Amino acid sequence: MVAQEVRALAQRSATAAKDIKQLILASSRQVGEGVELVGETGKALDRIVRHIDQLGGMLTQITTSSKEQSYGLGQVNEAINEMDKVTQQNAAMVEQATAASHALSLGAEGLAAVISQFNLGADAPQAARGRRAA
Repeated sequence: MVAQEVRALAQRSATAAKDIKQLILASSRQVGEGVELVGETGKALDRIVRHIDQLGGMLTQITTSSKEQSYGLGQVNEAINEMDKVTQQNAAMVEQATAASHALSLGAEGLAAVISQFNLGADAPQAARGRRAA
């Protein structure tokens, strides 16, 4: 009976050892899969970090380009303002020239009226022609 109990105990120990071995193998397999998943996660995180670095570089380029465009637009704005000033000056000069031309026209009309008051006589044009011929 003791021998039988020892045998049964040995059998149970062998079965428990076999079960423990299977559990250890399953745990090892699961740990291996976990290690693979951690490795893949690390690789994915590395890719994410690289993409973030690339995005940072692109954002820096966008910022630089925006600053350059802003500067260029400022220069264009200054040029347009300068052209507006010149256009206004030209318009003022055209108004002055028009006023001067109008004043000259009035002066010419006045002069024509004054000259028309002089009586040169009918012979005057022939005498003037004779002087030119001589």
